[in-house]
Amino acid sequence: MKHIITSIILLNCYLLHAQKTYVPDNNFEQALIDAGYDDALDDSVLTATISAVSSLYLENKNISDLTGIEDFSNLSYLRVHSNGLASIDLSSNPSLSHLNLYNNDLTTLDVSNNPLLTYLNLSSNDLTTLDVSNNPLLIQLHANSSGLTTMDVSSNDSLTHLYLESNSLASITGLSNNTSLTYLRLKYNELTSLDLSGCTSLRDPQVYGNNLSSLDLTGCTEIVQLSASNNELTTLDLSTNDSLVTLTLEGNDLTSIDVTDKPNLSYLRAHGNGLTSIDVSNNPLLTYLNFNSNDLTTLDVSNNPLLTELHVSSNGLTTMDVSSNDSLTHLYL
Repeated sequence: MKHIITSIILLNCYLLHAQKTYVPDNNFEQALIDAGYDDALDDSVLTATISAVSSLYLENKNISDLTGIEDFSNLSYLRVHSNGLASIDLSSNPSLSHLNLYNNDLTTLDVSNNPLLTYLNLSSNDLTTLDVSNNPLLIQLHANSSGLTTMDVSSNDSLTHLYLESNSLASITGLSNNTSLTYLRLKYNELTSLDLSGCTSLRDPQVYGNNLSSLDLTGCTEIVQLSASNNELTTLDLSTNDSLVTLTLEGNDLTSIDVTDKPNLSYLRAHGNGLTSIDVSNNPLLTYLNFNSNDLTTLDVSNNPLLTELHVSSNGLTTMDVSSNDSLTHLYL
């Protein structure tokens, strides 16, 4: 009896070791051969071999079918960017923490069974929706140029980097009071309002090229650079954004901008608005000012000795005193 039991155990071990995973895409299998996980192009690999793999680098391999990835049961790091994938099933890869699918042809992606994801890059695909509600550990999400129309990140409080530029986003939910969010890229979308209030770690929001008529930055005390050009803003409250160094607001409908409490401001571009007056007397570090195409009749730059560029053409100025601006190299009147 002992011999029979031993034989059965040995047989099971052999069968387990001999079990193979179907890999129909020759380019995928060749990449596995190149990585040392297979030895022949025969549409199959040993399951026991790939089940132990934790990292897989498959970028630029011309892979169109990733069938077989389901048996990489311990996979935590997967890079498959710049291939030809139209779909991918990652439901059997619960250990994934890093996933890069940049520059494929994906129209949908289900990451609901990947709760450990911290990094997700889906830029340059053909998605219209993306559900990350089951990915609470996400730190970086990149989905630029992916056709998204809506986005909900209310379950992703760990996000520090969110890149969603050049989509068709009409709305985004769950950004306010995200105290981890540091870098935000939402340029070239279709947003009409944006609430970033309480994002106390936010440093560099880029929201230009939308249709914003409302932008709430209340409590965003760490913002150093704000790019909100080419929107439809008529007012903008910057009263809690005293760390600003760079401010670009051209191409809006602003009639006033209050920068009196921005002592670190060095770069201010606000051409193409409707400004009738502006006070820059409390901004001694300014090196660049652009107020072209506004409605200014006076401008005092006597407290801005570091100015190197001053652009004030197409206004209503009748006089201009730059006697305190010995550093000027470019002056456009």
